[in-house]
Amino acid sequence: MASTKETPFESLLNFRDVGKSIDSLSSNQAILKQSLLYRSARPDNATKPDQHQLTATYNIKTIIDLRTPTEHIEQARKLGIKLPTHPAAQPTNPNYPLRIPGIEYREVNFNGSAYSKALIKQLSYGHVAKLGVLYACGYRTQAISVLGTNVMSKRGLTGLAEDSLEHCTAEVRACFDILADRASYPVLVHCTQGKDRTGLIVLLVLLLLGVSREAIEGDYRLSESELQPERQERLKEITSIGLPESFADCPADWVEKVSNWITQKYGNVEAYLGSCGVSREQMESVREILRA
Repeated sequence: MASTKETPFESLLNFRDVGKSIDSLSSNQAILKQSLLYRSARPDNATKPDQHQLTATYNIKTIIDLRTPTEHIEQARKLGIKLPTHPAAQPTNPNYPLRIPGIEYREVNFNGSAYSKALIKQLSYGHVAKLGVLYACGYRTQAISVLGTNVMSKRGLTGLAEDSLEHCTAEVRACFDILADRASYPVLVHCTQGKDRTGLIVLLVLLLLGVSREAIEGDYRLSESELQPERQERLKEITSIGLPESFADCPADWVEKVSNWITQKYGNVEAYLGSCGVSREQMESVREILRA
């Protein structure tokens, strides 16, 4: 599938204007307002020119970071940021995590405590004990691999998306608190790859806006080709936490199955968002801000 990237970045992958992408995938109809909602992979290693593009060209005002504390720590290590010797300790470097001057950062740990507890409940007693010891000793990645091998790999990307929708309601509400505020825009939403957790938030927004499933799927699947440059590196990360290589892909039926899950369980996306605590006024605000 062709890329929608308008201006090449030196290091930032999977970046696109969601409005422009959806309009292009909808026979160039003006479905959404452009230059307001963006998505991407992690921008932590953005070069100075990349940072300038984000602030000067795209005028990004708010970044919603959906990653976990463990992902922040591992990314800091990759960037060579000096961390305390003990693996459980939090970084103290003032440049961690990377902050681009002039942009407001809103961290929403999308796979937070409710989600983690739901996954842990699916482990055997022995695996729970092993996970607890590893995490207590600060070996976060190794602890996650217990979940990856024994639970997450079996659920698959679609199953985990459904689990997220079911258990990450507070996090969905936190994202929509930001997205319903006109002062937040332009907004960039990202996780690590910018396809799964980011894809879920974008999916909810696009369903709320009445975008066709075909266009939503087209935008979601763009991530596979956009992430190709770092695929081998990402495969190492994925397999290190006990997940199969398929977790680097964008399943063709992901949008259909996740959308059907919402419809079957709640009737429509409005009812689902309402169950998360998103008000009707907030939903209407998102529509007013983003609809063309």
